[in-house]
Amino acid sequence: MVDDAPVTFLTQEAFDRLHAELEQLSTTGREEIAARIASAREEGDLKENGGYHAAKDEQGKQEARIRTLQHLLKTATVSEAPASHGVVEPGTVVTAIVAGGEEVFLLGNREIAVDSELDVYSEASPLGAAILGLKEGQSSSYSAPNGKQIGVEIVKVETYSGQ
Repeated sequence: MVDDAPVTFLTQEAFDRLHAELEQLSTTGREEIAARIASAREEGDLKENGGYHAAKDEQGKQEARIRTLQHLLKTATVSEAPASHGVVEPGTVVTAIVAGGEEVFLLGNREIAVDSELDVYSEASPLGAAILGLKEGQSSSYSAPNGKQIGVEIVKVETYSGQ
């Protein structure tokens, strides 16, 4: 199977943080969930055991997060945020007029801006795909889920500073 997913840009700080989270979830996180499941199992009838079912649900969510992190870290490009040269690319902060209103957002993965107030749009999202590669002053449009065409004009492209 060929993986056609786009490569994700991550800062070294984001990569290190996500790698530490993966290590924690894969080791002590799994051990803690297994212990909670075993403890709940000892309480008796599993059909009526809310603690057991809650722990199993949490285990499923944790395993999904582990798989997401593994894939992200395996496919990510780790570097400093690209220096802005007026072109929209992953890792840049974009000021754009979207559907008549001004928006400021980071183009990239939400994991980059975890401590930021910025909205984040993936380069694979309809908006991200429509503006990727555009220069300041250029316009494009994309289709909303309801089929409506939404216009976008790039006002400014800046280097992401981690804020």
